[in-house]
Amino acid sequence: MKCRGCSAELRLPLIDLGTAPPSNAYLRREQLDQAESWVPLRALVCEHCWLVQTEDYRAADSLFDAEYAYFSSFSSTWLAHAERYVAQMVERFALTPDCRVVEVAANDGYLLQYVAQRGIPCLGIEPTASTARAAREKGLQIRELFFGRETAQALREEGWAADLMAANNVLAHVPDINDFLQGFAGLLKPTGVATFEFPHLLCLMAESQFDTLYHEHYSYLSLTAVRAQLERNGLRLFDVEQLPTHGGSLRIYVQREEGRQPVSAAVAELLAQEAAIGICSADYYASLAPAAERIKHDLLRFLLKAKAEGKRVVGYGAAAKGNTLLNYAGVRGDLLAWVADANPHKQGKFMPGSRIPIVAPERIAEERPDYVLILPWNLRGEVMQQQAIIKSWNGHFVVAVPHLELH
Repeated sequence: MKCRGCSAELRLPLIDLGTAPPSNAYLRREQLDQAESWVPLRALVCEHCWLVQTEDYRAADSLFDAEYAYFSSFSSTWLAHAERYVAQMVERFALTPDCRVVEVAANDGYLLQYVAQRGIPCLGIEPTASTARAAREKGLQIRELFFGRETAQALREEGWAADLMAANNVLAHVPDINDFLQGFAGLLKPTGVATFEFPHLLCLMAESQFDTLYHEHYSYLSLTAVRAQLERNGLRLFDVEQLPTHGGSLRIYVQREEGRQPVSAAVAELLAQEAAIGICSADYYASLAPAAERIKHDLLRFLLKAKAEGKRVVGYGAAAKGNTLLNYAGVRGDLLAWVADANPHKQGKFMPGSRIPIVAPERIAEERPDYVLILPWNLRGEVMQQQAIIKSWNGHFVVAVPHLELH
């Protein structure tokens, strides 16, 4: 396989998680009698541009289909993050109703709703029919398509040249990263700016976040690798912020090559930090696979011990990362009875691979389990607050990544 960024041959392995179905391919009850498509889940490292990436086995349109079940608005933490973002961008870049804002991967309108509230014309690009429909119900303009160079050219001709483009947690999801970034270079105004948010590879490695690997995530990004991809495609990095979201993320600020935004010292500082850690050396990537095995074994020991003691363990959050963890560890319904999730689009369905049923959160108070395994560990604070009732019967929360913890 060749690097999707620079086309160099890929030889350095990061991790092999065996085989798994797509992590967002939740099953309806009538599909339980059908076979699932299990394909290898492996990640490799490019030793030329240092882009970490999965091997390609599934086309993007088969992963982000009409029944895509990830809806951003079911996390109050994420909604608050989006609202703060809009306020910050309006102030920093003096956005007014004369400007144009375009969000790529607008999902269910979780962010653009706050742009629209300020009277700023905005457009969302969202290829999944389920979330696009939800965004339109908020009164937002949505184009249901994949974004790239040709899409950008068509939108520019329609008058959507952008003062601000936002792309949260999507850069990792595109198989053709060059075409995707060329679209930003093509749609931005000469003075326009784009922001991208994505989980930081340094956090993935430091916190052993192997469960964030799944087929929908084609790339795993350091600032070093991202800068190389940007410069290859007519874009220039001018600022970066480190965020706590999704277990540790970066927000990068980008402009066209001719842009006049001054380059922040934060860019050089973080690049130097990555270099010092060794992100451009093969040895840096050797720790993830053994850490994943340790996490798997610790989780299985806990679940088997709870089963032997007659304790009831359930899950919370039917997240893609949870599916990676459960399928890698081989956990099934005998060890984890069900998974609760606030998203009604997931309730009544079954986790891919493990086929564990997904239920409404009210089930927790009804059944009073001994342990609740929080699968989206990045939302542990939000979940613990929402489900604090389990303390009334001496129940405990459990988190498996990066270490098994009971709360």
